[in-house]
Formats: sequence, structure tokens, C-alpha cells
Amino acid sequence: MVGGGPGGLFLAALVRKADPSIEVTVFERNRADDTFGFGVVFSDRTLAAIHRADPVLREALDAHGRHWDAIEVRLKGERLRCAGNGMAAIVRRTLLRLLQDRARRFGAELRFGAEVGLADLEDYDLVVAADGTGSRIRDELEPAFGSRVDTASAKFAWFGTDYRFDGLTFVHQRGPHGVFAVHGYPISHDTSTFIVETDQASWRAAGLDEFDVTAPPGPSDTQSQAYLEELFADQLDGHKLLVNNSRWGNFRTRRTSRWVTLEPRPVVLLGDAAHTAHFSVGSGTKMAMEDAIELARALTARPGDLPAALAGYEAAARPSVDKIQDSARPSLSWWEHFGRYHDAFPPWRFAYHFLSRSISDARLARRDPAFVRRVHAEWVGEHGTEPLETPLAVGGLRFPGRLLTRLPESAPLVTAPDDDAGLPAALDRVAGLVAGGAELVAVHGGAAHTRTLLCEQVRLAHGRAAVLVDPASDADGAVTAVLSGRADLVVAG
Repeated sequence: MVGGGPGGLFLAALVRKADPSIEVTVFERNRADDTFGFGVVFSDRTLAAIHRADPVLREALDAHGRHWDAIEVRLKGERLRCAGNGMAAIVRRTLLRLLQDRARRFGAELRFGAEVGLADLEDYDLVVAADGTGSRIRDELEPAFGSRVDTASAKFAWFGTDYRFDGLTFVHQRGPHGVFAVHGYPISHDTSTFIVETDQASWRAAGLDEFDVTAPPGPSDTQSQAYLEELFADQLDGHKLLVNNSRWGNFRTRRTSRWVTLEPRPVVLLGDAAHTAHFSVGSGTKMAMEDAIELARALTARPGDLPAALAGYEAAARPSVDKIQDSARPSLSWWEHFGRYHDAFPPWRFAYHFLSRSISDARLARRDPAFVRRVHAEWVGEHGTEPLETPLAVGGLRFPGRLLTRLPESAPLVTAPDDDAGLPAALDRVAGLVAGGAELVAVHGGAAHTRTLLCEQVRLAHGRAAVLVDPASDADGAVTAVLSGRADLVVAG
């Protein structure tokens, strides 16, 4: 096993627990008490499989973690809360220590300060690459795994703070150089994680691009630390930011076509070495630990057939990962454009737009009926009717409601691309239609998040009405799109 993070350590414990005859060695390049970052967070809804496999995480969260139910959005002096989002977080170093103890208790050998390559591991029957998104083992064998990496445009930096957030809190603030946002959540009785995101233009305007991010891990960007402490001083109530290898980066979403190779020898990928999903969905550590469950199960169920065991592992683990990565893409896209939403929307709509980026109005209402009632009441207060019953007059046409069964004949149609690479051309098409006098623009095809981005470009950048064409949608999806400000009209069903 190469990599002593949560996924690798959990796998070591699970394999030894299931079959003590299997020898397991974990090689970790850092020291046992080294860790970068501050805390890890888990959703209550996602932990069942991990708890069934081994109680170590439940015990860790119960004894050392912090739990909350509501998400809070802070914007323009308002604080809006949405309940029904149970989550828990723990200090990363604490979780690693407990997982190390667990692995040792079951007989795994842990070697710290040991950086190894494939040539150093010839005596082992199987190499598990659990060494993170920058995996040396994976890179040695490419293109066997077929890795693809998409780099986000937004900048982020990972800090801590001695300010205690009540729960998962999102703070959005416009400063003198642009809009910055915080993901904050408590990880102990006196510490919170404090992740900051911004766009490239704001980052450069603030002069935060001077730190050498190519330097080896260790030093932190103290200039950015000081700038952000001042920018968020009111939100921190005078508390300080903490650093631990804190520096700016761009999130990289990794997908691999294959998690397993048998040539030149059996190697399997686990966790971030195989896949990443934006931290706004809080699933990186969870996915790695779930990978460990499936790999341990496959190896111990087929002890005499390694190729079949590895194929079974990938087949079992991949569907969940694909689903999370698909849901993470709209969330990542939201963070690449949040400055636009900050300026365009009042706090109630901004919060709803954010919370509905991956779930619908009905699902939000099941989590927190009062929050959704308030949002609907805000709309009704402005328009006099519920969203789908609200008339719209545009370009000489009058629509009695916002849910349509067919495309208006006068609306020019823009085809959304399947991925971000096609967005510039589609955005140019929108701009051309508006310049030609179009008052109403319809968007269809492509991926859900590219359709949304084009509709928002029509509405927020050009001030025209947008028709979202989504045959897979229904009334619930239409309400969500209209109420959130993603579209003016929806063709569904």
C-alpha cells in the first residue's frame, strides 16, 4: 500500500481484519504526525456503508468530532439557514491517528518517512496506489489508467481559524478587489476549517498571486493570510486565521478510464489517485474509504484470483464515484461563477440558488419546509402568484405561466455543449442573437450545467429572457429553475 491517508489506512485495517493471513505494508512518505489541511467533513446520509464495515469512523466522530444539522449562508448582512443537512467533521490529524492505531491493531505494518516507487515494491503481489491526486505510482504507469484532469478556473486556499462556526457556513463578501467566499465548519471545540475561493481576476487584483506555489509543501502564503483576515474581520469577530501548507491552487477534477492494470504487474488505484470531486460536495475522504471497503471485500472474497478480484472491485466501486463526480460538476461550476450571483440576486434568492444547485425544490422542502416557504413567500410578495403561475410578457408575447409544453416559435434556439470546452462558441452564439435583437433565447441539449450557464448568460449578462428546454424535467424541476433565477420559462415533459 502506497499512501497513508484515510483510504489507505482504512484498507489496511479492513484487509487484516477480514484475513489475518494477508501481509499488508503501508508506505507513507510523510511522518506519522504530518498532515496538510485541517478537517474532513462527512454527510450523515453517506456514512452508512463505512459504519457497517468498521466502527472506527463512528467512534472517532462521536468522541472527537463536531456535528450540525443546518447550513448557513451569509450575504450582504443577512444570515439564512437551511436545516435537514446533517453533517459531522473531525480534525484530519485526529482521524489519521485513530486509523493508524486501527491498522496496527489488526497487524498491518506502517512505514512512515518512506517514499517509494514501483521498482521498490517488487516483493509484493499487489500494489495499491492510495497516494493522492499526485500519485507517483499512477504516473509511472500512465497511460495504462487513462487519466483525464480538468482544472477549474476558480482559485482556492485552505486555512483554519480559531473562530468557532456553529456548522457548515458559507460567507460571501465583496471587498475592494472582488468577491471572495468562505466554506467554514467546526472541527474541534476551538478550531474551524476556513476554505476561501475567488475568481482569477479578484485574486490578481488583490495581489495574491505573488507566492511561489511550485515550492515544496510546507511554507504557507502569509500575505494572503493577512489579507483574508482583514477582509473577513467582521465575520471572524477578531479571531485569527491558521495556516498549514496554506496556498492558492485550482481544483483539479481527475477521472480515470481504468482503475486497475495487470501489466507490468498488478496495480490498483484507490481514492484521489483514481478520482476527485470538488470539496463543496464533501466526499473526497468518504469516496476513498468506500473504495477501501469494496477493495477489501473483493480481495478477501477471491483470494486465489487476483484479476477477478480487482475487476470486481472496480465494478462495485465505480458507479458511486461516477454519480458523485457528476453531481460535483454543477457544484464546482457554481463556485466558478458565484461572483455573478452575489451581485445579481437578493440574499433569499442567492441562498436558494446555491442550495438548489444539485437538488430540487421538493427535496429542499423535505429538508427544511420553513426555508422553502420563506423563499416562495418572497417570490409571491414580488409577483403576487406562485412561480409557475406567474405571467411573463416578453418580446410582444405574453405567457400565462412559466411551464411550457412546447418551444415558443419566436425563440431562437441555442444548443448547449456536452462539456465546458464548447462553452465559448455557445456564448458567442448567445451574444450574436442578442445583438440581433432577440428578446427571448431558448437553450437545449448538452449537459445540465452547460444549459444552466447559457440560460444565466442570457438573463444575467444580457438582460434577456431565457427558456430552458429540458424534456427530462417536470414541474418540480421547473419551479426550481424559475425560483432560483436560472431561467424565466421552462419547456419540460
